[in-house]
Amino acid sequence: MGNDVLPDSGSDFGQRVRRRLREEQVVWFTTVGADGTPQPNPVWFLWDEGATALVYNRADANRLTHIASRERVALQFDGDGHGGDIVVMLGRAQLVEDVPAPHANAAYVAKYGDAMTMVSGSPEAFSAAYPVAIAVQIERIRGH
Repeated sequence: MGNDVLPDSGSDFGQRVRRRLREEQVVWFTTVGADGTPQPNPVWFLWDEGATALVYNRADANRLTHIASRERVALQFDGDGHGGDIVVMLGRAQLVEDVPAPHANAAYVAKYGDAMTMVSGSPEAFSAAYPVAIAVQIERIRGH
């Protein structure tokens, strides 16, 4: 899947989706537990300007177990508090090993470097705490 999954960049919605994927700090990442219960969690993410979002995780994160058997996931941005500015992305998640660690990922450090230090003491310590990368291949986007 490529950029064609994103809404038309000439539309207001398409422009908002791209802006939010570039600028938002947090997206809700929803996996499904073994009992079928949706498990939403706020996460940091990095968009590749295409149809993929990268999320770094703790090695003991339940979402890793969830996606091992149920790869269908959702990413969603907070709305505007009045039912508007809704962006929901549906896709498939998988573990990836061919990406740099968070502290060695220049784009991730540019976006989250200060926060990585605040959360873990340093970007390197953040990488030690969040070493597992998940790529979410976005297949469908809806909202308004």
